[in-house]
Amino acid sequence: MLRILCLWAALAVSLTAAKPFDVDGLMRMKRLSDPQLSPDGKIVVFVVQTVDLAGNKKTSQIYSIPLAGGSPFALTGDGSNDRPRFAPDSKKIAYISDRGGSSQIWMMNADGTEAKAVTKIATEAAGLTFFPDGKRILFVSEVYPDCTDEACNEKKLADEKASITKARVYTSLLYRHWTTWQSKRRSHLLVVPVEGGLSKDLTPGPFEVPTFSLGGPDGYAISPDSKEVCYVVNTDADQALSTNSNLYTVSPEGGEATKITSTPGADVSPAYSPDGQWIAWRAQKTAGYEADRWRLFVMKRTEGKVRDLTEGINLNIQSLTWTPDSTRLFFTVEDRGRQSIQMFVINGAGSARSIVSGNATYDDMQFTPDAKTIVFTQQSGSRPTEIYRVNSADGKITPLTKMNDDVVADYDLPNFEEVTVNGAEGAKVSSFVLKPTGFNAQQKYPVLFLIHGGPQGAWHEAWSYRWNPQIFAAAGFVVVMPNPRGSTGYGQKFTDEINNDWGGKAYEDIMATVDNMATQPWADPERFAAAGGSYGGYMVNWMLGHTQKFKALVSHAGVYDLRSMAGETEELWFVNWEFRGMPWDNPDSYAKWSPSYFANEFRTPTLVIHGDLDYRVPLGQGLQLFTALQMKKVPSKLLTFPDEGHWIGKPQNSLLWYQSVLDWITEWTKKPAAPTP
Repeated sequence: MLRILCLWAALAVSLTAAKPFDVDGLMRMKRLSDPQLSPDGKIVVFVVQTVDLAGNKKTSQIYSIPLAGGSPFALTGDGSNDRPRFAPDSKKIAYISDRGGSSQIWMMNADGTEAKAVTKIATEAAGLTFFPDGKRILFVSEVYPDCTDEACNEKKLADEKASITKARVYTSLLYRHWTTWQSKRRSHLLVVPVEGGLSKDLTPGPFEVPTFSLGGPDGYAISPDSKEVCYVVNTDADQALSTNSNLYTVSPEGGEATKITSTPGADVSPAYSPDGQWIAWRAQKTAGYEADRWRLFVMKRTEGKVRDLTEGINLNIQSLTWTPDSTRLFFTVEDRGRQSIQMFVINGAGSARSIVSGNATYDDMQFTPDAKTIVFTQQSGSRPTEIYRVNSADGKITPLTKMNDDVVADYDLPNFEEVTVNGAEGAKVSSFVLKPTGFNAQQKYPVLFLIHGGPQGAWHEAWSYRWNPQIFAAAGFVVVMPNPRGSTGYGQKFTDEINNDWGGKAYEDIMATVDNMATQPWADPERFAAAGGSYGGYMVNWMLGHTQKFKALVSHAGVYDLRSMAGETEELWFVNWEFRGMPWDNPDSYAKWSPSYFANEFRTPTLVIHGDLDYRVPLGQGLQLFTALQMKKVPSKLLTFPDEGHWIGKPQNSLLWYQSVLDWITEWTKKPAAPTP
């Protein structure tokens, strides 16, 4: 009888074994972000975004959990809510909510009760932050630069909406950016009393404040004594060619601003020390180069002397935070596809010290008032973001949230592996490799090479919703994610070596990885495919004209013709740097590295994907590629999204994207049918 029971138990386990990951699992996951530790160190609030497939939208709610541990509970439920920030006394939480029909600042008790609107501003609100004295709130709003009060903004907005003519007129560049055309409004910093009332514009004028950023810490901060606001702004006349943002300070009462930095490149992410003596920020030294190394600077406010803390660290600084006693500065570093937490002693002479590291991406670190506990987020290629804490007494990392454990338990999510090959000029080129569920080394597998964008970007030990390798591996592919020349996290020289060399060393690095995979006993070189977006799409287009080693290609938002790309993209500092000028300055480079010049060599079946609202790599690039493929009679398909930009974000569109990519690469990498006996 015992033997029968054991066999029955084994059968039950096999029937409930985790299954291969799919898009359904991806859509079920709760997307955690923006953890905020209360000033008294007792509670952590955070944002949870969920997918509403039926409504084709994503909504966000604010959750709370005790730092000591427990079950998280929702503080909000109506509309979409995010950006929670504690009042200095920890009793109230301000946040952004659209529950009233527009994005406004709301306030609630720390337990979620007694929620009420603070603002009713016509131009809406975002990015709120409490002043340390608890009397006012700083926030961001897109206002009309020539307006001095809310009434003016409200009237201009109403007049603009009522106008029958929707024509646009421009007299300068950067007239559109990423997914939007430049309107008559500009992003400014405003201040409003905590009890509500009229707001005041602290940054009047024609410039965007803070300067546009794709991520990273806030572009503004408030001094601990509440007497100064520091913000990021680029005041150069030609915004399309300049990356020269600087830090300015201004009184919360308004008035003339003071410039406090002078780096030729970008100065961003200001952070005051809790004692008010120091201000830290991230900076790039090279003008016009958006992929220059992010350094960590500090300045003693009474002296004005600037120090580069990271002169000896040849890696990018991503985020930063001070310890409560202002003696140490914690920061994150991008390092070979991982992101660790490190620390500097401000008045010490030593080097940085690693605090939290591993095969993962760590971020969002915050301290309890006694500095004995750190709260942070952790994610990897096999686990989505969750919130953790670590106590300095024992160094043990403890998960604070487990909001995706139920979904993760349903699926097999293999860990990333890492391989290294010799690339161009003998450089070491790393790749992450993900093998399918139930991988058997005795079998032959199709291999999918994913090419990252940037080109100064990288694949990381991090969870992804837009290009999730787990989904491709679960479909039966060995997934290979190379970090070739141009990738970040491998030293600035490695990053710089793609400048004006887009199809050169990076292509050789990738093909060295491809050749290495072809020697693996489990890889089927007759069933190789490649896919990439943005620069990754460029590389796919370059491969089209330079190799026949792939049976299928997917080009998403890929650069096809460099000359026309330079004329219709918006961030001109990018092409101006990468190709040493515009097409009329350096025509040979634009011809040498443009995939369009090699269309006669196109043979590989290619899926072309593009968003109509993509102004970074405009739609014309995808249309030109598809035209060439069709004219050359190469099997090809065009998929466009009228309501998407550079990235595909809407849930139903994301489903279609994944299904289309999987269908295409699967169709062209099928195992040949066995011959009839």
